[in-house]
Amino acid sequence: MNRKLAIFLFALSFVFIGNSLASSQSDSNSAVYDLVQRLVPQWKNAIKFETIAADSGKDVFELQSVDDKLIIRGNNVLSQAVGLNWFLKYYCNTSVSWYAPSPVQVPDSMPKVPEKVRQNCNCEYRFFLNYCTFGYTMPWWGWEKWERLIDWMALNGVNMPLAVTGQEAIWQRVWKQFGLTDEQIRSYFTGPAHLPWHQMANIDKWGGPLPQSYIDRQFELQKKILKRQRQLGMKPLLTAFAGHVPAALKELNPQVKITKLAPWCEFSEEYNTYFLDQTEPLFTKIQKVYLEEQTKAFGTDHFYGADPFNEMVPPSWEPEYLASVAKTIYSSMTQVDKDATWVQMAWLFYYQRKDWTPPRIEAMVKAVPQDKMILLDYYCENQELWKTTNAFYGQPYIWCYLGNFGGSTSIVGNVDEVSRWMANVFTDANAANIKGVGSTLEALNPNVVMWDFVLERPWHATPPDTNTWITKFADRRCGETDAKLQQAWQIFKDKVYVSYSTSHASTILPARPVLKGYGGPFTNAKIYYDNKDLLKVWQLMLETSETGRDSYRHDLVSVVCQAMGNYAFCVRDAMTAAYEAGEKELFEQKANEFLGIIRDVDSIAATRPEMLLGAWIADAKSFGKNKSEQKYYEQNARNILTTWGQKGRLLNDYANRHWAGLLGDYYYGRWNLLITEVRTAMQAGKKLDEKKFAERIADFEWNWTQANNHFADKPSGDSFVIAKKMYDKYADRINNCPDANNTQKQ
Repeated sequence: MNRKLAIFLFALSFVFIGNSLASSQSDSNSAVYDLVQRLVPQWKNAIKFETIAADSGKDVFELQSVDDKLIIRGNNVLSQAVGLNWFLKYYCNTSVSWYAPSPVQVPDSMPKVPEKVRQNCNCEYRFFLNYCTFGYTMPWWGWEKWERLIDWMALNGVNMPLAVTGQEAIWQRVWKQFGLTDEQIRSYFTGPAHLPWHQMANIDKWGGPLPQSYIDRQFELQKKILKRQRQLGMKPLLTAFAGHVPAALKELNPQVKITKLAPWCEFSEEYNTYFLDQTEPLFTKIQKVYLEEQTKAFGTDHFYGADPFNEMVPPSWEPEYLASVAKTIYSSMTQVDKDATWVQMAWLFYYQRKDWTPPRIEAMVKAVPQDKMILLDYYCENQELWKTTNAFYGQPYIWCYLGNFGGSTSIVGNVDEVSRWMANVFTDANAANIKGVGSTLEALNPNVVMWDFVLERPWHATPPDTNTWITKFADRRCGETDAKLQQAWQIFKDKVYVSYSTSHASTILPARPVLKGYGGPFTNAKIYYDNKDLLKVWQLMLETSETGRDSYRHDLVSVVCQAMGNYAFCVRDAMTAAYEAGEKELFEQKANEFLGIIRDVDSIAATRPEMLLGAWIADAKSFGKNKSEQKYYEQNARNILTTWGQKGRLLNDYANRHWAGLLGDYYYGRWNLLITEVRTAMQAGKKLDEKKFAERIADFEWNWTQANNHFADKPSGDSFVIAKKMYDKYADRINNCPDANNTQKQ
């Protein structure tokens, strides 16, 4: 070979290598280009993605305008997606919703980035979701809704999403291998909306047997979910066997030690769960089969959720026993996947904190090799467990904001406090083993500001000024800089979002009707701010210049529902006072006003697609192959939102929410029943028989879950117009309402 030819071939090799590298980078970025196509297709040719190196091991992105192009650089696809979201939020005043029906609204022309922006992430993992979310929000979702949520997760940097959809198909294969029949297996599963609590080993059989069509559909859906999550750079958290077994397994293996656990949340004994003793060889065999079947179907990213004894009493509280359970769970994982990392909810340590003493917690978490268990500090806005457990005795953990129980649509949170807590956990020397942040929300709900802040916070080197941050948030909710809306959100942050405990916040409207108090443990209508401040927010939102944005209207409806629910508490108390004083005319006046409030709140909730009971039921019924299955799914959908489980039990109203249909039919019907009973008692010169009323209301609730009356599944009415009419109607009444709701700072 002559020298010139050698030089030519050498140079040509660099061309091939360069083209190959460019092709590789193009392939790796294809998922984020597809993200642009889904969200802002009009800009698909104006945005270019480039791959750069991580910043000292940290995820990083850059934004830069070059000529007529926006260049987004990141060390991986997910960082590039976060960069895209940063551009949308801070340069386009655009807020992308996790709700699929909500449009992505951007300026007519793409803004430029004046100076290059570079942000890196302070933590390795960003966790999202909760088993409960799959019951309170997602049991009836199809791919369209999941696709938007996954896009939202990518935009917000989530790289460890919980992924439990479709696991029943895997368990079905497993239990068949251990001798169970199809009927035994499907009867062991609960109904669709209750599957999270079956997966957490709280209940078996309730709402079962689970239809095979649902199992098959969710299995196929999970494959699409996982494929998209991995394309966008996420490492989904799948599950592992933690000891929960069918009762039928005990019948087939009477010699094996299987313990029947105590009832959960007042469910009848027939719905109890069973735990296989960790010393039994069968434990490891089941784990092996499950993980092999799951990996065959879904692949693996080596993270496995396993949560023994969540809200349950273990067979023994001895530290040695708990350590043995943990050791067996982990070791059985590694027999299939040597790279397995166990991810466990630390919720049980909070929920049963009197029982989970430091020696018991320490024994359990230290039984797993160092750095092979990650704890989810589940409810940090209420109690940061890392502070009381020596930072989980050295095991890595993720700081989580819960923020929502059961899907409550009440406005609650505290931006300033969360900012301080997150700053502390990033800088406290005792918190050195923190590996990430996340959210364990039980359902998607209106308090989007909190999740926006929590998931953005790791991308700031120092705590952002919350006043500046909330101003920018206000801008993107309406699409432009608007002084009125900025003022409204400042009041929100300073005076309304002041409750650091989000436990079961509600209003009186969804509460079980009572003449005094809150009507149940999960409908706490107590607020920690003056409702007049929220009324001022309402007023300012009506005065803003840009009212066409979907995100603005979402917020406006939430404000109106909350303010009216707060005011209804005052009217309820006035109604009760009239009853106690025997003032029949005043009682009728206040009773009619109270019922009118419910109708009015129902009418404005009906303008929002994400606040429709009819849509929830229609989605559920869409799973049914025939009328019988459609009725089954509808009953399950109604049950989870109202009685939750059996008639008149502990979890009644746990999943309460301000939804059109629930308000106008179910909640209105309950309150009207109370008013009718009180009216009858007053006319007879008697007192309300509260015991008999409690029985009647329980009957009403259960009968409603079995009904099939129709509700609108498409929004109707104009949110702004109705909000304006309601403000004109109620503003003076709210301003003149006495401070009856015990408003006080925590």
